[in-house]
Amino acid sequence: MQQKPSTIIHEEVEVAPLYTESKRKVGILGGTFNPPHIGHLIIAEQVRDQLGLEEILFIPDAKPPHASGKRAIEAEHRVEMVARAIEDWPAFKLDTIEIIRGGKSYTYDTMVELRENRPDTEFYFIIGADMVMDLPNWYKIDELVNLVNFVGVNRPGYVRDSTYPIIWVDVPDIQVSSTDLRKKIFADCSVKFLVPDQVIAYIKEENLYQDE
Repeated sequence: MQQKPSTIIHEEVEVAPLYTESKRKVGILGGTFNPPHIGHLIIAEQVRDQLGLEEILFIPDAKPPHASGKRAIEAEHRVEMVARAIEDWPAFKLDTIEIIRGGKSYTYDTMVELRENRPDTEFYFIIGADMVMDLPNWYKIDELVNLVNFVGVNRPGYVRDSTYPIIWVDVPDIQVSSTDLRKKIFADCSVKFLVPDQVIAYIKEENLYQDE
């Protein structure tokens, strides 16, 4: 005997907001960290403090998608340098999610994985004003802005302007770049106060940046 089809009632379902007040607030600072320096630490602390974040995840990339031809030393060295750079700061954590995944480190893929692993967390992704200008070129940017809050920090010569939602945070203008630091190390110039002492010690132990 054929059963009578059941009646389907379409109820209006209230969609929960992307984030709620009960979620943990965690910042993300990604990059090659080749090497990590005082500028990274200052940016992370200023954003953490001004936005009231519980912690900042330092995420070294496996292969940066936005810098073609950019050369970096082996991931194991960059991971160890980040670990040493942040070891005295309990609110700073090392996350090797992109190193483990390998390949090009697309922020979209990272955020999908982080949201799956930590559904109780609201993420704030920290980028410089120069990268804010480049956001239209990011992989799956229209989907990405629904997964994470972007935090822009000021950079000399760049204006605060974007078609995407950006939380802007003022940070001190620290003119330090990993590229310049590598050149200084190669030339046997001091990088004290520009690079954490623990990182300087590791660079010397492993004889890094001697082929710049």
